[in-house]
Amino acid sequence: MSLGAKFVEVEGAADASKAGGYAVEQSDAFLQKQKARIAESVAKADIIITTAQIPGKKAPILITDEMMYLMKNGSVIIDLAAATGGNTEHTQNNTTVTHNGVTIVGNSYLAATMPSDASKLYGKNILNFLQLVIDKEGKLHLNFEDDLVKGTCVVHNGEISNERVKAIS
Repeated sequence: MSLGAKFVEVEGAADASKAGGYAVEQSDAFLQKQKARIAESVAKADIIITTAQIPGKKAPILITDEMMYLMKNGSVIIDLAAATGGNTEHTQNNTTVTHNGVTIVGNSYLAATMPSDASKLYGKNILNFLQLVIDKEGKLHLNFEDDLVKGTCVVHNGEISNERVKAIS
């Protein structure tokens, strides 16, 4: 997002909080809303990065042929779900293909090719997070109005403060 990317969000998704960061299967109504929202965004995009996977299943097709025909010639799709089938009908794992003028890079392990850059990004994220919880004098300052602070705090004042941890304790 800091580089200008925009997430395509669709309201009404099934709760994926217990899926370990992975997608979960969604209702037919949600999938129809998602398809319409993605089609609207795809037509405007020059670069698309897809990552949707469901553990133990084939990756869902998010970008259909019809959507790809709406894309500008020279557009690029980076499909990080290629190892489980990909999020387009034309994704091939470990291969770059072109379909109707759109380049599809099927590489689920792309991040592993950039460990130095990933480390720098991770370090910058840690620094930004620490600036949320430490004031200018270096003292701990927990603002529970901030979603990141609230979501990462597990225990505060001797009490479990994280809702997900409370649910399993």
